[in-house]
Amino acid sequence: MRALFSAPRLDVLVTAALVALTVANVVARPDASWMIYVAGILTVAPLTLRQVAPVVVMTVIACAVTGYSMLESAELPNAGLGLLIAMFTVGTMRSTAVAGLMWVLSVACFVPTFLNPRSDFTPAKLLETALILFGAWALGESTKRWARRVQLEAERGRRAAADERVRIARELHDVVAHHMSVISLQAGLASYVFDSDPQTARAAVATIDGTSREALREMRRLLDVLRLDDDGEIDLSPQPGIEEVPGLVERVRAAGLTVELEMTGRPRPVSPGVAISAYRIAQESLTNVLKHAGAATARVEITYLSRCLEVRITDDGAGARTAGGPSSYGIHGMRERTDLYGGTFEAGPLPDGGFAVVARLPIEEAA
Repeated sequence: MRALFSAPRLDVLVTAALVALTVANVVARPDASWMIYVAGILTVAPLTLRQVAPVVVMTVIACAVTGYSMLESAELPNAGLGLLIAMFTVGTMRSTAVAGLMWVLSVACFVPTFLNPRSDFTPAKLLETALILFGAWALGESTKRWARRVQLEAERGRRAAADERVRIARELHDVVAHHMSVISLQAGLASYVFDSDPQTARAAVATIDGTSREALREMRRLLDVLRLDDDGEIDLSPQPGIEEVPGLVERVRAAGLTVELEMTGRPRPVSPGVAISAYRIAQESLTNVLKHAGAATARVEITYLSRCLEVRITDDGAGARTAGGPSSYGIHGMRERTDLYGGTFEAGPLPDGGFAVVARLPIEEAA
């Protein structure tokens, strides 16, 4: 059904109907010559190509209207519908300047009829015709602006969807990479000491159990943003922030990494976006230490400065870890988080060995 009434086919059907109406009206005049037939048909027939060449179509129709007006003092056999449709099409598909020029041309088409002494085409009738044609132009112009507005809204929606996909992908990477790294290390440890040290193996399994539960909780938070739960309500439990960093450090310690935590400055509320970004940066950095630094000691420093929150994570393990590999995606994600809030981000090996990640996030105090 949609293909049957597509725009080009609909134009052909409408044009055929107007041509038939025009011929029927001309036939009703016994003294009509063949030139009147041709001019009358040309006032509507070109509409078939109106979406291909609207200016050319309107020019042909305007010339046909002028010729018909000079040959016949009576009104157009199709009440000027062809010229109105052509004016609307030009207003929709062409610039305002071009449409204005075509409007002047269309009004000029009726000047011969106005000047014909045998015609009853009064100044009031000419003004009425000009206003009707102007209305067709204005309608086309508004349709063009509406279409542009819809296009801009659609493009804005596509950009918002793309940004949201990137954000969700970043969150998934941070959650999955961190927790799976801890689970992998603890599973390897449990397997290695399963027979020789059952107590250590049980502790590793307990860490796996707690870490997997935490991963599931965070995954549910992300998924609830995309869909409603069975009760039709979104899980509004808070995302992790700066106050959850000590718990993060404890979980990483349980995974076998020695971590020091230091929080300095005057603690104060910050915006939720900055808080979760600080947590995720610390989480991703410690995950990279677990995966790539080998036997190392890490240090997490969170400092409340006057205008920003500084998150610094350093370690004394293998330093060069930014070139390629999964860790580069994590560093790229941390940089994106920092840039999102207008902060600064640095990551690279230390001169004496080890690696450092430093993020400074502008503080926008929460109400």
